[in-house]
Amino acid sequence: MSEVFEGYERQYCELSANLSKKCTAAGALNGEQKKQKVSEIKSGIDEAESLIRKMDLEARSLQPNVKAILLSKLREYKSDLNNLKSEVKRIVSGNLNAAARDDLLESGMADTLTASADQRTRLMMSTDRLGKSGDRIKEGRRTMLETEELGVSILQDLHSQRQSLLHAHSTLHGVDDNIGKSKKVLTAMSRRMSKNKWIIGTIIAALVIAIVLILYFKLK
Repeated sequence: MSEVFEGYERQYCELSANLSKKCTAAGALNGEQKKQKVSEIKSGIDEAESLIRKMDLEARSLQPNVKAILLSKLREYKSDLNNLKSEVKRIVSGNLNAAARDDLLESGMADTLTASADQRTRLMMSTDRLGKSGDRIKEGRRTMLETEELGVSILQDLHSQRQSLLHAHSTLHGVDDNIGKSKKVLTAMSRRMSKNKWIIGTIIAALVIAIVLILYFKLK
């Protein structure tokens, strides 16, 4: 999961918890103190809305599977912020009497803050699960990169083997040419030897005939 999103998320959770405490305190104040506290709360709500917008932009820039999970969390954050806005409106309205305000603080607002706390707890648990999912995604990505590197190494080895085979093929082709040339030379030598044998045989036959003739004439 995006570290940028996690940073915005931590800031929002801390700010939301602080705003909830300020709402509780503002409900028990009167006059200028109450106005000052409400002003601080509204400023905090503006900051919270800015953080939600930043989280929304960051979530939409991520992968679809992660984006869907983060946008679901953002909907819960927006619901939590709307609860705070409604609480501020009730505080500002001033139409409630002291008893009604006390009842609101004891019942309605307590329920709202409890619900917000429960939401934050669920969101933090979701954040942990997302963190684990992000770790698995990183592990899968690292495995994919290692597999890709192995594939590249294998391709390089195959290319090297191919070059070796081509070189061996060229060498064998050169050997075949040399063998062909040697065969031609041997054939030519064989023909010369056969020719020489015939010549020598003819010379020997002529000498034998000459010797026979010489002996014949001498004896006669």
